[in-house]
Amino acid sequence: MTSPVPVRSLVLWFPDWPVTAIAREAGAAGTQGAAGVRHPIAVVERNLVVACSASARVEGVRRGQRRRDAQARCPGLTVVAADAARDQRAFAPVVALIEERAPGVQLVRPGLCALRARGPARYYGGEAEAARMLLGALRDQGLEGVRAGIADGPFTAEQAARAGTSADEPVFVVPAGGAAGFLAPLSIAVLDAAAGGASGKDGAADLVGLLARLGVQTLGGFAEMPPERVRERFGERGVRLRALAAGQDSRPVEPRTPPPELQREVAFEPPLEIADQVAFAMRVTADDFVAGLGAIDLVCTELRVELVGDRGERSERVWLHPGSFDAPAIVDRVRWQLAEDVGAGDAGGSGGSATGGLRSGVALVRISPEAVEAASHHAPALFGGGPEQRVHHALSRVQAMLGHRGVLTPVIGGGRWLAERQVLVPWGDKDARDRRSGARGPGVTGAGGLAAQRARPWPGSLPDPLPTTVFADPVPVDVRALGGELVDVDERGIVSAVPAFLVESGRRRAIEAWAGPWPVVERGWDAARARRAHRFQVVDADGEAWLLVCEGDAWTAEATYD
Repeated sequence: MTSPVPVRSLVLWFPDWPVTAIAREAGAAGTQGAAGVRHPIAVVERNLVVACSASARVEGVRRGQRRRDAQARCPGLTVVAADAARDQRAFAPVVALIEERAPGVQLVRPGLCALRARGPARYYGGEAEAARMLLGALRDQGLEGVRAGIADGPFTAEQAARAGTSADEPVFVVPAGGAAGFLAPLSIAVLDAAAGGASGKDGAADLVGLLARLGVQTLGGFAEMPPERVRERFGERGVRLRALAAGQDSRPVEPRTPPPELQREVAFEPPLEIADQVAFAMRVTADDFVAGLGAIDLVCTELRVELVGDRGERSERVWLHPGSFDAPAIVDRVRWQLAEDVGAGDAGGSGGSATGGLRSGVALVRISPEAVEAASHHAPALFGGGPEQRVHHALSRVQAMLGHRGVLTPVIGGGRWLAERQVLVPWGDKDARDRRSGARGPGVTGAGGLAAQRARPWPGSLPDPLPTTVFADPVPVDVRALGGELVDVDERGIVSAVPAFLVESGRRRAIEAWAGPWPVVERGWDAARARRAHRFQVVDADGEAWLLVCEGDAWTAEATYD
């Protein structure tokens, strides 16, 4: 429901937010804002620049440029693909920070939010004072260059933030009733530039282009057109856009409903040194975490565990579960991560499972859901869960007793050699194989990382179908020609003679058919680890198919096709 009178609105605009989001997620940049990104960065979508850093702008990069034009102006430009999920993820805690000081925030899009100005103005002693208070709170979090606009209606307030502010004066207030006069000299193109608002959703680009061809270049010129004529020519869409141009934005600010606080944390004073003590202290918190999800009919299938040491060191990991986490499973993951961190801190890590390693007592443990699902999808069946559910419970119990790597399951990883692709991962990490991308959060390993490795290009890898029997240790063989001389492959990949016999474990097998060679070249830049070999497929007189490898003058059997 809309109000006929525009509501006094306060809009916060974060210029080039995609660049800021990249900086905040970079780790090394911490909470640095877009203005603090020293290296020139451009965010590109559909081959056009949608955001760029201040250092890139100095070099002549601008929004709307083609990618190659931007790179021509700034050869050292770092190009990053646009990612709406990344922008949203980085902006969520910023909105939560604003809501702590001024409730009722509407998230327009990442980098732009609006709220009713009346409440904050009363509390902080004026509209401009409220805006400066919010900018100061954001500045304390490392967010520089934020602009604030206050006007009648969110559209006019957004234009005030964009067109009326500067680095020296980041707050601009349009007096009540002065929206039409403020908007009048602005270009008609702002109706299209305000992407994500009513203009963007209504497809203002065609209308703006038509108005420009008709000689209407400003919002004031559009607002002077009679509403009846606008309706006849452009329909209701044109009438809504004309109302925006005239400062009659009747859309209310619609505050979002803050999401429930699902994460839980426990602080220890003094810090705890023993893993079992930390795990015991986490029991009540784990129960509360599961109950909080259950209250909104959700279950956690991926859990993020963050450990903070007494000296400030951190460990972070995302744990997976084949079903859903209950309280004992959460406590187990905290204990396992602590156990692996001891190895990471003392001996460089245990399988690379956790980021860093704690070298002091545990001061804080934070658990948060990385992925949730509807509880109805995990409800027990009417007549039991069947064999799969019983297997899951049995393996989970064994894993709880033996530790994270006490139960391993095989998955196919990446690589050129078949033995390398057989990887054992802990029970529960297998769900990540179904992900489209293996790039997960920091510290995540297991099948998710293996999926990423498998998706990489591996020149020289064996195409499907793969052999069914792969030897853990290659079996030494000889491949000889009819005259008995050993067959080999020269540097140009030419076979010295036609393979006629395969000698394996003293048994001589006649070769009925063969194919190859296919070169496999690895680490040519590293003399110590460089490897150059050739693969062959052969079929002997018994009909058995072999995958052979010729490396120098040595032959081995890598696998067989059963």
